[in-house]
Amino acid sequence: MANKTISFTLVLSGLSDLPSLQFPLFLVFLLVYLMTLTGNLLIVLLIFTDSHLQTPMYFFLGTLACLDIGYSSVTMPRMLFDFHIQKRFISIQACITQIFFFLLFAMSEIALLAVMSYDRYVAICCPLLYTQIMHWKACVLLVLGVLMVSVVYSLVHVLLLLKLIFCSLNPLQSFFCDLPQLLLVSCSDTFINVLLILILVIFLGGGIFALTFCPYIIILNTIMKMSKAMRSKAFSTCSSHLTIVFIFYGTCLFSYFHPNAKDNSAVDKVSSVCYTILTPLVNPLIYSLRNKEMKMSLKRAFCRL
Repeated sequence: MANKTISFTLVLSGLSDLPSLQFPLFLVFLLVYLMTLTGNLLIVLLIFTDSHLQTPMYFFLGTLACLDIGYSSVTMPRMLFDFHIQKRFISIQACITQIFFFLLFAMSEIALLAVMSYDRYVAICCPLLYTQIMHWKACVLLVLGVLMVSVVYSLVHVLLLLKLIFCSLNPLQSFFCDLPQLLLVSCSDTFINVLLILILVIFLGGGIFALTFCPYIIILNTIMKMSKAMRSKAFSTCSSHLTIVFIFYGTCLFSYFHPNAKDNSAVDKVSSVCYTILTPLVNPLIYSLRNKEMKMSLKRAFCRL
């Protein structure tokens, strides 16, 4: 049984089967991938080299940029390669490996967004204690905690996947190995896997969701008591983060919970593209265009050239 699992291969349906669209789509997504890498690497470089940006908020932003690079790199290179072949075969080992890293980076990004909400809460609601609470050791420990939780979360899913046998000839209706799609092509009993997904979504996902949005209730209440000038500055520091949160959660929730989520439709693939490919591209654009300090840092960098 183990040999059957190891030697078996799956097929990815990809974004399109039309030969005339393969090369144009390849060029479009290659450009998107290069822009994603360039934008996020630029964010990391600015934060690393500009002393004005070496604060906890930008430390978390730099970490988010690194996660976006990994998040997009899990799916994009394979998708670009598949545009050049007709049969998109992928081994079980490669598929499960892709799922591990995809879950790792996705969970890390979700958890980091919650940490960034806490950072904004401390900065706005407890400004006098900010440097004492959000010192560098605390920031590093928070990021390490995010990564540890994400690794454990991914490993739990992967260890259960390794016990399954895959014997379905139906292709995965996606351009990458997605956990729900992989369970659909298993001939083993996936009750435990599905139950684990539901439990983790309810408790872990619900907890992170609450930690992300609950601080903004207190932040909003505090902002409304500020003067106009201070209120404008506080809104500007939160707007970029909230925009990214809504984009990430909105596209993920639509992809997995829209009314036709179980149908093999083009809508599923389009929504998958939104949260796996476009979100890492949009994040650096949001922070560079909506953040005054980031724009000033970018100007200083160009002046030094």
